[in-house]
Amino acid sequence: MNIVVTRKLTICSKLCFAIGGMPFRMVKSTIGFYMQIYLLDIVQITPFRASLVVFIGRAWDSITDPIVGYLISRSKWTKIGRLMPWIIGSTPFAVVSYILLWYVPSLKMGKFLWYIFFYSLFLTLLTCFRVPYSALVMFLSSDQKERDSATAYRMTMEALGTMIGAAVQGQIVANAQGTNHCILQNTSANSSVNFTDRNSLFIGNTRTFHPQSLPSHIEVSYLIAAGVQGGIYTFCTIALFLGVKERDDPYTMKLDKPIPFLKGIKLVMRHSPYVKLTATFLFTSLAIQLLEGNFALYCTYAVDVRHHFQNIVLTILISAVVTVPFWQWFLQRLGKKTAVRCGMIWIIPFLLMMITFPRHIILFYVVAVCSGQSIAAHFLLPWSMLPDVVDDFRLQYPNLKGVEPIFCSFYVFFIKLTAGVSLGFSTLILDFAGYETGACFQPPSVVLTLKLLVVAAPSGLIIIGLLIFQLYPITEEVRTKNKLALEELRINSKN
Repeated sequence: MNIVVTRKLTICSKLCFAIGGMPFRMVKSTIGFYMQIYLLDIVQITPFRASLVVFIGRAWDSITDPIVGYLISRSKWTKIGRLMPWIIGSTPFAVVSYILLWYVPSLKMGKFLWYIFFYSLFLTLLTCFRVPYSALVMFLSSDQKERDSATAYRMTMEALGTMIGAAVQGQIVANAQGTNHCILQNTSANSSVNFTDRNSLFIGNTRTFHPQSLPSHIEVSYLIAAGVQGGIYTFCTIALFLGVKERDDPYTMKLDKPIPFLKGIKLVMRHSPYVKLTATFLFTSLAIQLLEGNFALYCTYAVDVRHHFQNIVLTILISAVVTVPFWQWFLQRLGKKTAVRCGMIWIIPFLLMMITFPRHIILFYVVAVCSGQSIAAHFLLPWSMLPDVVDDFRLQYPNLKGVEPIFCSFYVFFIKLTAGVSLGFSTLILDFAGYETGACFQPPSVVLTLKLLVVAAPSGLIIIGLLIFQLYPITEEVRTKNKLALEELRINSKN
């Protein structure tokens, strides 16, 4: 009788692996929450051009995922592994391009091209970090429980990274802006406008209220925040490199060659659990990204809580960080499918409360806490379930090697492509609704559009995703069966 001995991962290894996930979430949360309002109100390019920046950047970003996945699958094993060189090599260039993304150039005609170039460049370099990092979990251990534990550590730290990104960006920029974002032109400094009466401001003239020219220290504050995050990005990469050892594929023979990329794509796209899981989280990710991308504008113009925005975002993310361990416990006790259903549906009633009671600031913070709990599930569950799909695929094709980057890169490809289209489209919708760049108040049509983008659309997308998820075939019983079969396969590969 053969006895399987699986090396346990140390807490230090899990923690260093998890720290490596912080940079991606940190910069993505900053871009997600602040990029749109930064382009519209700080850089002050038109909504149409802002939508092009977002769409072109995200579309290019999605294309780079399968390209990077292909290049990684063809990479040779080195002394530090096959994935780690990509992570280390991309980091310094990603940090520089990220800082330049938050720089406001003096060229009036060149701003649009500047942000398209550096947004696309940074997202490409981030892909060179994210794709190999996402596949790295498969090479930490062959034990499902160890991988799930490492994933829980990772998602906790990624949620923390999201919180750090929002806190650094929000607090530094908020301190620079102070309370002088908007003033009433041609009136005294003591004049004020009641939120309930502001719709009357747009009768005949939508440009009555504009901010003063933005002082240079506000633009500098964005650069300072980007520099701080760049330092954190570098530190996390170093911790990942020093604390994690990448192991070779434990299930295939050492002489097995990597699967041809095109053949791998065809087999992966025909794998039913992968297609259904990707479709599910495609819709739920769209919901979260629509909410994230338009939340700053919603708080600023739809419910007039602009001075609370940074703290509301911080509350959401603190709640997410605290709740990730709960969802890890929940999925172990009640299963991953139950966790997905409960975690995703939880946010919908609280989104509805935001438009039902828009001016109750205390209730807004309650909604933030409860929404963070659902976002925590969104952080954890996709990347906890994707290794299960890869394991199921291995049992069907036990002699194929190098499929992990294909699974990860194409999963991210579909998520990014649809998110780029939706976010670019949402910015374009705001343009059609009459969004005024740099204005302190927006017309009622823009307010209505923001409510639809932040509440109605995400709720509908989550419901569609959960309906698709009903077809996902990998239950807890199937996972247990696959685990035993894979252990036998690993033993046979060593003999």
